[in-house]
Formats: sequence, structure tokens, C-alpha cells
Amino acid sequence: MMAVVTTGNGGYEKLEYRRVPIPTPGPGEVLLRVLAAGVNNTEINTRLGWYSSSVTGDTSATAALQETQQEQKSDGGWNKATPFPLIQGTDCCGRVVRAGEGTDPDLMGKRALVRACMRPNGYAVMDNVWMASDFDGAFAEYVKVPASEVFPVDCDWSDEELATIPCAYGTAENMLHRAEVGSEDVVLIAGASGGVGSAAVQLSKRRGAQVAAITSASKAEQAQALGVDVIVERGADLVAALAEESVDVAVDNVAGPGFPQMLKVLKRGGRYVSSGAIAGPIVSLDMRDMYLKDITLIGCTAWDEPVFPNLVSYIERGEIRPLVAKVFPLERIADAQKEFLEKKHFGNFVILPPAG
Repeated sequence: MMAVVTTGNGGYEKLEYRRVPIPTPGPGEVLLRVLAAGVNNTEINTRLGWYSSSVTGDTSATAALQETQQEQKSDGGWNKATPFPLIQGTDCCGRVVRAGEGTDPDLMGKRALVRACMRPNGYAVMDNVWMASDFDGAFAEYVKVPASEVFPVDCDWSDEELATIPCAYGTAENMLHRAEVGSEDVVLIAGASGGVGSAAVQLSKRRGAQVAAITSASKAEQAQALGVDVIVERGADLVAALAEESVDVAVDNVAGPGFPQMLKVLKRGGRYVSSGAIAGPIVSLDMRDMYLKDITLIGCTAWDEPVFPNLVSYIERGEIRPLVAKVFPLERIADAQKEFLEKKHFGNFVILPPAG
């Protein structure tokens, strides 16, 4: 099969489009023909080694640095070693074409999504492994995964539309689930035009919350079409735009220099939740803003058990909609990632493997 193999930390030259063996499913595993795969920050961050504790800049700055330095990061994969060479691709919409021993025969032939975040030791502990970070993913014609992580979906969405869901919507739903967002809440969402941000907007509105979204003026109309109640232009003074203690929950995958104001606008007893830091992982925290206001800081990586089944049900009931910004063929993965980092799009990029 054809696949994009990431050979190590570095620039786009580390993405090699080449022929590799089709994986064979073992006991409890299935093989899916990849129909479409999404593009996410995490694939870029893993290639760059951005998760290393030695990295202090944002994703774009790290990308520029790796183009010249080619530095290998022993702790660059979520603060551990990445198993290079690796087929990346966290999002998979696929069709089950082969099943290993002990799997449900009803899965055969089903179009399905793969739950990318897996909890091998159960949901009582936070141990987790991720497809495309810890083992080969969906930037290929076929992918092998545990059968327990395959979720058939009954809907009229296209393959490309379904491929926008797993990582972005799973991450967003997990944050809202952990923060216990409800209809009485005002939710502030940073980076509202990105994959996770736009998903968080839809999923917050689905829960009946009021949403304030931070985005650029050029994307305000698209954000409003998703139901955003208040638009805050990127770079604006949050306190001036929203007032202190006006927000119940801050959903922030941006971080960087804007972090301190997030705590300023949170109400007493508010919740700050994050699963990323695209504007920079090192932030300034005034501890008084946290403890004097009884703010809860929530970090999210491991997905909780209800998250993915809930997403499938939302799709099947028509309660959310996909946002496909652009589609690229698999061999143009470098072009997709370059354009992705420009952050001019609204929603998600999708990769299509060769038709077979």
C-alpha cells in the first residue's frame, strides 16, 4: 500500500510518500481501508518534536526552526520518544475489510470512525495511547486498529465529512464533558475557527450554552453561522470586550501571551480547560487569579468513556455538522500541513488516499 511515513523530527522532508506492507490484523484487531483522514496540529507537533519540554515556542516558530536545525527530540512525543519511522494520521474514516480472531463479525464491511485516543488499562486510570502518535495511523491506504476502537456510523455524511470528527470533535467534547458545560454556562472559546475550536462552538451550543468566540474579523461571519453569541476579535483586550467575571468556562487551546486574561474574565468558581497551546506552552500565571477566585484548571488528553459514543450519536441524530475547509490527496501531505499552519482556513483539512 502507499503511505506517508514520518522518518523523524524535522521539516517536511521527513514526510516520505512510499510503498509499505499492508498490516495484518492480529487477535482482537481489524484492518480498515482508509477512506479519508483528517489533518491536525498533533501530527505536525509530533513531527516537530514540539511536545518536548525543551520547546518553549509556538508551533509555527518551532516549524521554522526545525527546517534549519533538524534537531531530534528524545522526549518529543508527548514527553516520551516517538516510535519513528511512523505512519501518522490521527483521524480515520474507513471501511472494515479484514478481521482478526475474536472480533465481532458484524463489523465487516461497515463504514466507521476510529477512536484515536485509547485507554488500554481502563477508564479508572488516565493511561492512554494514541493512534498516529504511539502506533501507525491513517495517512495510508490501510490501517490496523483494535476492534474495540471501531465505531460504525449510520449517516449520509461523505467520507471527507466524517474524517473531520475524531481528533477535533473528540478533543472538544472531552473538554466540555470534563468542565461539565451546561445550558446555564457562558463559554469562552479561543481559536474558534480551528478544528477543535469550531467543534467546541458547535458542541457548546448543542448543550445550550452561550458562546463567546475569539477569532479574526475575516472569520467572524462563519463563526456566527455556527451560533456564536459574541465575537471577540483576536488580539482584543478580553476584559474590555467581555468584562471581568463574565465567563463560566474558558476553553483554551491557544494559551501563549493571552492566557492571563482568560483567568481575569472567569467568574468565581469558573473552569479553565485546555488540551493544547498553539500560541506557546509557557504562560504567565498570577496565582491570585486562580486561588482567590476558586478557579479550577482542567488539563485534558485522555478521552473519557462517554465521549466518542456520544459523538457518534450526535452525528446520527444530525445535531452537529462537519466543516471541511479543503481536501488534499495523500501525496500532498506537506502542502496540506504548510497551508494548515497559515491558519487562514475555517474548520478542518482532509486527506484522501489513492482510490483502490
